[in-house]
Amino acid sequence: MSADAPVTSVCCTRGGRPAFVVNVEVFLERDGRWLLIRRGRQEAHAPGTLAGVGGKVEADGAGLDVLEETARREVAEEIGVDITGARLSYVESGFFVTDDGDPVVNVVFRATMPAHAQPVTASATEVEDVLWLTAAQAEGDPDCPPWTSRSLRRAAAQSGMPE
Repeated sequence: MSADAPVTSVCCTRGGRPAFVVNVEVFLERDGRWLLIRRGRQEAHAPGTLAGVGGKVEADGAGLDVLEETARREVAEEIGVDITGARLSYVESGFFVTDDGDPVVNVVFRATMPAHAQPVTASATEVEDVLWLTAAQAEGDPDCPPWTSRSLRRAAAQSGMPE
C-alpha cells in the first residue's frame, strides 16, 4: 500500500453496535505524584472512581497515531491541558466489559505533565475532581479500583518512581 493510500478500518458490529470500544487512558506525572481524576457521578461506567484521564477513540479521528491523538484530545477536553509534544509512553493494554455490557479494549499511556500546565475540571459531567496523588495514596483511596491501581503501579515502575 502506498503512503498516500487512504486509511480505512473495519469493525464488526453486534446488533448495530460496535463489536468493541477502543479506549485510551493517560496517567500524567509531576514531581513524584500522579494526576488522577474522580469520574463523574453520572458516568455510565465506574462512576465516582479514580482513573487516569481518557476516553474513546472516535470514528472521525486521525487515521495515523489514533491512540496518541485520542490521548491528547481527551486530556485537553477533560482537564484543559495541552500535552502536544509530551512523550506518551505505552504502559499496558487490557480488555474489560463496562457496567452497560460494552466490551472495551483499553490502552494505557503515561506522560510527564508540562511544567506550565494547570489542570482543571474542564468537563464537569465526566470529571468530578482532579487529584495529585502518589501511587501509594491512590491505592489507599477507597474509590481506587484494582485496575487503576495496577495501571498506576506499572506506570510508576516504568518511570522509576516508587510504587
